[in-house]
Amino acid sequence: MLPEYRPSLEALKALSDSRVPVYVMHGNRDFLMGEQFCRDTGCTLIDDPTVIDLYGTPTLLMHGDTLCTDDTAYQEFRRMVRDPAFQKEFLSKPAEERIETARQYRETSRNATAEKSEEIMDVNPQAVIEAMQQAGVTRLIHGHTHRPAFHQLEIDGKPAERIVLGDWYGQGSMLACSTEGCRPDTLASQI
Repeated sequence: MLPEYRPSLEALKALSDSRVPVYVMHGNRDFLMGEQFCRDTGCTLIDDPTVIDLYGTPTLLMHGDTLCTDDTAYQEFRRMVRDPAFQKEFLSKPAEERIETARQYRETSRNATAEKSEEIMDVNPQAVIEAMQQAGVTRLIHGHTHRPAFHQLEIDGKPAERIVLGDWYGQGSMLACSTEGCRPDTLASQI
């Protein structure tokens, strides 16, 4: 484990040890978390996508990157790094080499992102509708695009909503949900 991640992992462990269930979904950079992460933190990994019952409303949870179908270069990269054969080969390398490879991927991603239009890096509206139809839901919560917002839409003649979470490192974005619905929240309001 890299030292800079230790405080976050220890905080997750403390939270789960206090009997608060903590569920984690892989993102586009932490997709190699597995059983060791769960043992170290007490968290439970959930699939992307996952449908949950959120106070009586079936809700689709997704990281959101698979909805950005217009970003074909990213989708190709995602398929490559999510391939079990690629992961097995990658994990067989020494830690220093893996860290350097990840650093290079992040740098390449940063450069590529700077050259892409905002529209390409956002979700494709048809992909959103198809994902919600396939899951049979009228509420979707996702991240990835880091453009927090509540979007109202219509699917098969029914009102629906897409809730986008912001990032953790810049906004501390959270969502507070109850029987009344969901509202945006921030880490700052929790401290």
